[in-house]
Amino acid sequence: MAVESRSRPNKIIAKESKRSRADDDVSARTSLAETSRRCGWARNELAIRYHDEEWGVPLHDDRLWFEALVLDGAQAGLSWDTILRKRENYRKAFRGFEPAKVAKFGDRDVARLLADEGIVRNRLKIGSAITNAKAFIAVQKEFGSFDAYIWQFAGGSPRVNSWREIKHVPARTAESDAMSKELIGRGFKFVGSTICYALMQATGLVNDHMVDCFRYEEVKTRRR
Repeated sequence: MAVESRSRPNKIIAKESKRSRADDDVSARTSLAETSRRCGWARNELAIRYHDEEWGVPLHDDRLWFEALVLDGAQAGLSWDTILRKRENYRKAFRGFEPAKVAKFGDRDVARLLADEGIVRNRLKIGSAITNAKAFIAVQKEFGSFDAYIWQFAGGSPRVNSWREIKHVPARTAESDAMSKELIGRGFKFVGSTICYALMQATGLVNDHMVDCFRYEEVKTRRR
């Protein structure tokens, strides 16, 4: 008992020390994000969190790839802020964005989704998500993963741009044109070149953070 009573405070102190260091690290990152410059499009809480934690980070998870495809397709004609506000509802409505589950959606599921106020209730966009799930699975079977397939359009590693003003960022590129043509040829829907370039930006195939954005260098170091 005596040994136990002497050792326990040391363990508690060690745990508190580790917790304190972790809290300091989080505070330091939060402080940096609060005081640093970021890309001008991130103007509200949801957009800022998305920009600071996700946008432009190289993606290599097939489930997240499918999520990105569905959400970027859903955004067509709408603002990204609208989609961010609905993202959690989309995750529930589309079964966690598991392609195998979405590919089995039938008429009853379509009716359920059309009645769901938490998502964009557009029949063509809902139908495209189901169609894309089937095409996505076909790509996985052919290439081993969707990730292995899609990164070919960036030459296997992120393209790092050096934009100083958002007005100079293109809406499409030769690479997004090629991706769009390929995806359409494989049966994907809502994958025009502009949507494909937005997908490339979001998933890190290109680093389109402004050079004075605090995330530019952070993302730049995250090579494939």
